[in-house]
Amino acid sequence: MRNVFLSGMMVLGLASALLLTKLAEPTEPAAVTLPAGFTDGLVASVASPTALAFTPDVRMLITTQTGRLLIYQNGTLRGTALDISSRVCSNSERGLLGIAVDPDFASNQYIYVYYTYKKHGVCEQNTSMSPVNRVSRFTMTGDTAGGEQVLVDNIPSPNGNHNAGDVHFGKDGYLYISVGDGGCDYAGNSGCAGENDASRDKHVLVGKVLRITRNGGIPETNPYAATGGVCAAAGRTTNGTQCKETFASGLRNPFRMAFDPDTTDATDATGTSFFINDVGQNAWEEIDRGASGVDYGWNVREGFCANGSTRNCRATPEAVVNGITDPIHAYSHSTGCSSVTGGAFVPDASNWPAQYDGSYLYGDYVCGRMFNLTPRSGGGFTRTEFLIGLGRGGPTTMTFGPYGGNQALYYTTYTGGGEVRRIAYTASNRIPTANIKGEQLWNETLTVEFDGSVSSDPDGDTPLTYLWDFGDGTTAETPTATTSHEYATSGKCIATLRVRDSRGALSDPYTVEVFPGNTPPVPTVTAPGADYRFRVGSHVSLSGAATDAGDASDGDPNTAPTLKWEVLRHHNASHAHPYDSGIGGRINVTAPPPEDLSSTGVGNNLEAKLTATDSEGLRKTVSRRLEPRRVNVTFRTTPVRLGLIVNGARFRAPRTLLSWHGYGLRVEAPRRAKSVSGRRWAFKSWSDGRSRQHVILTPASGATYTARYKRLPR
Repeated sequence: MRNVFLSGMMVLGLASALLLTKLAEPTEPAAVTLPAGFTDGLVASVASPTALAFTPDVRMLITTQTGRLLIYQNGTLRGTALDISSRVCSNSERGLLGIAVDPDFASNQYIYVYYTYKKHGVCEQNTSMSPVNRVSRFTMTGDTAGGEQVLVDNIPSPNGNHNAGDVHFGKDGYLYISVGDGGCDYAGNSGCAGENDASRDKHVLVGKVLRITRNGGIPETNPYAATGGVCAAAGRTTNGTQCKETFASGLRNPFRMAFDPDTTDATDATGTSFFINDVGQNAWEEIDRGASGVDYGWNVREGFCANGSTRNCRATPEAVVNGITDPIHAYSHSTGCSSVTGGAFVPDASNWPAQYDGSYLYGDYVCGRMFNLTPRSGGGFTRTEFLIGLGRGGPTTMTFGPYGGNQALYYTTYTGGGEVRRIAYTASNRIPTANIKGEQLWNETLTVEFDGSVSSDPDGDTPLTYLWDFGDGTTAETPTATTSHEYATSGKCIATLRVRDSRGALSDPYTVEVFPGNTPPVPTVTAPGADYRFRVGSHVSLSGAATDAGDASDGDPNTAPTLKWEVLRHHNASHAHPYDSGIGGRINVTAPPPEDLSSTGVGNNLEAKLTATDSEGLRKTVSRRLEPRRVNVTFRTTPVRLGLIVNGARFRAPRTLLSWHGYGLRVEAPRRAKSVSGRRWAFKSWSDGRSRQHVILTPASGATYTARYKRLPR
């Protein structure tokens, strides 16, 4: 997803890098806007949902980033089919990221998942202890998955981000796998962000789409099946040799792919046609048409343009120049949307209006919108907005699935704490949406107040009727949105609200936890203090505590509140990503570098959230912002106005850059330089006495570095 550069590597690019690809700070669910005739409703509340797939018997499989596979059917979360959280790294953009159901599931019961494997027992970054990504097959027995068979292993995950992680079956019966470039170069010989050239390496399974058989074999029609080397076990082969598993290459973070169920425009005779949503770096998001042996150009190109450029661009879509294939669609970060995520083709089996025939829907994680690409008769696509107002954090994945005898669009989002939602076409009377104010409801007495005023009807068919189930065997129907209920005893209950519009359409249920006779615990972050400033690479010790009047009074230590940490990394005040987590009163966090030198100012920091939960599950969260020590570093030349390069960015000195204490600045003084007057100069020395190219670790206070030149004869 958008960039999260969490590594200790000290050579990041100067170019700006926003988000996706993993996952922004969740926001409260927003009221979305859809075209007339469509409804958006909550299916299930699921923390950090990453991917969806349906079995032939209409069970919906939901993966969570933390490593759990859930089953949903007939309006109910039926339980956990698989829990591999103990061997999954879910920090940064890692985790259990993708799932696919075998086309022959009815006979073989196979499912396939993509996850970040805690190979060395830890989730390090940019070290020999870094985890790896892998693809495994499991066999379902009833509602339980087991019998893991690893099909592809040791895919590098050096930096936490850019894992990609989507898996789908094509009509050809082969399994397609999307893999990101790792964020930073796995080999350590280029850099991070836009400087990372790992996708150009033929012999390693990064920055590519892979294609394998259901048993992990190599399809004979793969473009390098006859000439390449097998990479499935080691994640790589001989340097310079193509991996036989590679189907397409030159991708940055192809977080999601979508396969057309009704295509006649296929990549080969088997009928497989798919699009690849590749998350961009500084300027462009792109959608590529999947094709055998194609190079999409990262890190040389981004969208239709040179890497990082908005001017050096090609206007002709799907052009192939110098062996690089352009996307079928790209959009600029200047639109406010900057992280392409899930995508889905509208199937013929849906009851959606005719204008959606052949349409491709995709979402953007940062701006919380969905767009519709409609094919034009002369080629290319027309883009229109389909959904707006979802908020930061979604959608992360999109897929069509069964609903009411037709097909509806299901999607996951990190908003609202994590949700699976459904968009359906209901034509004349769209169903209303039930909602209750408050994530949890509580009162120290047994009387609890309920407020359903955030419920709504997309057609304005009011007044709404409110149907309450208080979770203790008591129900009520009210004409107003607010009500109260007195419980007989204390203890946790699950209350449910459904609303009915004035024409009789009934909403899906909305549930909330209720705690009569209870009050939440009170957490406190005790360290570090508000004035603490971290150094890049240092270990930050987070300490916290909590009190709970109810639990403290009974004298039972087993009912003391549990403490859970969530550390977020904020980027330019626009969004945040998960960075680290932990349980208990103390955790240690390694302070990250900035994403790049355009992300060093206010709004770039860590946020430590501490949640205290009592024995019944009632919780409260507090947070503490952790700021870096920001330092001005000035670069000069003698004579003045000669060119320098810092972290890949060129400028004429003098220039003062805002950096973070401990952040690595890769500086380069050209061997030869020409002044603005046209005189020629040769590099002589740096003021710190080091070589022409070297890395400066930003000091604790402001500093100046001067590159000295000597004049060359005319």
